[in-house]
Formats: sequence, structure tokens, C-alpha cells
Amino acid sequence: MAETLRRVLSRGSAAGSGENTAEAGPPLLLLGGPGSGKTALLFAAALEAAGEGRGPVLFLTRRPLQSLPRGTGAALDHLRLQKIRLQYPPSTRELLQLLCSAHEARGPAPSLLLLDGLEEYLAEDRGPQEAAYLAALLLDTAAHFSHRIGPGGGCGLIVTLQTQEEGDIGDALQLSLLQRYFPAQCWLQPDAPGPGQHRLRASLEPGPVTE
Repeated sequence: MAETLRRVLSRGSAAGSGENTAEAGPPLLLLGGPGSGKTALLFAAALEAAGEGRGPVLFLTRRPLQSLPRGTGAALDHLRLQKIRLQYPPSTRELLQLLCSAHEARGPAPSLLLLDGLEEYLAEDRGPQEAAYLAALLLDTAAHFSHRIGPGGGCGLIVTLQTQEEGDIGDALQLSLLQRYFPAQCWLQPDAPGPGQHRLRASLEPGPVTE
């Protein structure tokens, strides 16, 4: 999944490798403060995966998107948009039910599972056991989809988490726990190079990328 984000961040720049890989890679945690561009980058990753000619993309978020995120030029490609399945579980309970029922769903298995706003679901119950259970269930669901896809493919997993500049001890412990389940992380910071311009700075582990 780090490679998918690397291609999105490097789009249109000399850093882009132009490679297209079917390997899902390790699950990735996309972190940043409010307004850092997490949702826009996550949706761009959905469009990137939808254009690879593989399975559909499952995009989970607590509330409907009011508009397509800025900077996702491929959003004009209606064929890609049709491959993105948007679902809006409004609570942790309904999110857990949706993930559990995914094992019974029919049709093509998703090639990418995305969850936007993990912190909103964890806010309902901040206990470490609940966070660990939800993270494990996300990984299990992606693994199930990968099994259905079969050799040579797989289902990737990217989850966004909003961070605070001055988090409390509970936030730090929760992040440390989640990093055990998500060995790859991408940290976002807004960067304003000049009037009328919008940039973000990304630190992708492993390896930094700036856009």
C-alpha cells in the first residue's frame, strides 16, 4: 500500500516510477492533523487502485462525502468512480457488523479496503481492547478478501487517523498499539509554499516523499 501512495504523491513529478504492482503490501496507517489532506489522499488512492484493472475498491467513512476531494483529477473518470463502493457505517457497532458480514458478501472481492476517520470510531470507546479488536478485524477482513482474490493479487488496507499536536497519554498509547497492526505509516503535514498554492508534505515509512 505504500507503493500505491507513493505513485499518487509522485504523480506528474520526476519521482514517479510508473510501475504498477498487483501486490497489496502491508497495511498502512495514514496520519495527520485536521486539514492535512488525509481524505483527499485516501480518495486519490482509491482512484489509483480503481484504474489498475483489478477488483473494486471498498471505501468506508462515517459520513457521506459532500464533494469529491480537491486535487483528484482522475475523479473525472466515471469508470473509476463506478468501481469505488462507498459505505457509511455511522457507529462502531455498525462498522463491526459490516466488517463481519463481509465474509458472506458475494461478487468480486475488493482489491483495496479503505477506512477514513478511524479516530471517530475509536472515540466511542477509547479502551485499548476495543482499538485492538477493530484493527484486528480490519486486517482479518482484508486477508479474507485477499484469499478470495487468490495468488498474484491481494487486498490492500489503508486507514486514516487524525492526530493532535498535543495529544494526551491515552492518545499516545493508542497510536503505539495501532502501529503494531499497521507496520507502514504515512505522516502528512500541510505545506503552504505561496499565495494561492496548496501543497502537503508526506513522510512515508519507509522512505520520505514530498509533493
